[in-house]
Amino acid sequence: MSRTLAAIKLQLRRRRHAKVGETGRWLASVIRGWLGYYAVPDNMRRLDEFVVSVTKLWLHQLRRRSQKGRVAWPWERINRLVDLYLPQPKILHPYPKDRFRARLKARTV
Repeated sequence: MSRTLAAIKLQLRRRRHAKVGETGRWLASVIRGWLGYYAVPDNMRRLDEFVVSVTKLWLHQLRRRSQKGRVAWPWERINRLVDLYLPQPKILHPYPKDRFRARLKARTV
């Protein structure tokens, strides 16, 4: 996770002055891909940590766009952007025993 966050931080630095919507859509695709791979049972805490960390990185880069960044980008505003663009974490994959149970039932019938 730390390597992925470091790569996202570098890309956000490069995209600092891009449009907010464009950056939000890019971050949404990155988060969807990460969640698609790591959204396994019992990993919800780590999924939440990842989305919160990406949100903090995005806020930091938005605040560095001007000298009035802290005033222009309060947490209420970034939370609206997160609700608008970033996907919420949820478990996407079943437990292995549940996944294989369906196959076993199909074979016995």
